Amino acid sequence: MRELQWSRRALADLQRLYDFLERDSRLAAARTVQSLARAPERLRENPRLGEQLFQFAPREVRRILVGRYEIRYEVQTESIIVLRLWHTRENR
Repeated sequence: MRELQWSRRALADLQRLYDFLERDSRLAAARTVQSLARAPERLRENPRLGEQLFQFAPREVRRILVGRYEIRYEVQTESIIVLRLWHTRENR
């Protein structure tokens, strides 16, 4: 099983999403961020679950959708690195 790591940018994305959602509901913000933080755990056993993004080759960068959120991650030999995440309606 591979180690799961979060990049600084991905952690900042989680905080940014929480801050945005908290304006309407602190509880909804917490639930959403917790769900997004747990979602990549399944990649530890199935790292190639997500769609591969060939524009990042030779790196193996993939994405999964969690509700209306996109999580991008990189598959490495011993680890999975969560790179970024955002709502699919955001301009990215």
